[in-house]
Amino acid sequence: MLRQTLSAMFIAFAALCLQSFTLVIDAGHGGKDPGALGRRGKEKNINLAVAKALGQLVESNMPDVKVVYTRKSDVFVELDERARIANRAKADLFVSIHTNALPGRAQGRGSETYTLGMHRAADNLAVAKRENSVITLERDYESRYEGFDPSSAESYIIFELMQDVNMQQSVRLAQLVQRQLRAAGRPDKGVHQAGFLVLRATSMPSCLIELGYITTPAEEDYLLSDAGTRQLAKAIYEAIRQYKN
Repeated sequence: MLRQTLSAMFIAFAALCLQSFTLVIDAGHGGKDPGALGRRGKEKNINLAVAKALGQLVESNMPDVKVVYTRKSDVFVELDERARIANRAKADLFVSIHTNALPGRAQGRGSETYTLGMHRAADNLAVAKRENSVITLERDYESRYEGFDPSSAESYIIFELMQDVNMQQSVRLAQLVQRQLRAAGRPDKGVHQAGFLVLRATSMPSCLIELGYITTPAEEDYLLSDAGTRQLAKAIYEAIRQYKN
């Protein structure tokens, strides 16, 4: 009897392990929203290239993982719809891919990864404001986002009151992403928390990756290169593989 019980438990456990794992890959911006602009490139195109390369790596090497994209072409997808895509898919993981920028002639190098959470640091708030400003291109954004103003620091106070049940897993994923990007030779700008709207409405562990600085010429050249696309996608893929295992 004990042997049969243990056998049944093992079979049930094996079946659970073989269940499909769903990954949603979100290429930030798109369509009428170009994102940050460099001398030659647009953020939306860099994000999409890395997102598609990442998806291909996962689909080729992780057959038990279902990949869902929020966009696979140059189209505009509203922030709340990106979250709804992930929630409808009952995703196990949500990864949003973006490209950083700095004002004026300021120079920056490196990659950083964000999770939803406290954002008291001024730099983190500035990044969140820039990425959230896309909602002003959406119809009726004032009512749809309940009066949220992406340019107002006061609007971010709500995030101080939010409790993200997936925070521990999200931070773990972000740490793995940064470790792999560092191993790939990228300057490590660390793991941070900020009030990103695209992460707020997702119901699974999630992170937002800023690949590099499109406004820094050497960084832009790297981000636009095929080698850079492959290297970034491979680093994120390795982090996801480790996280899932």
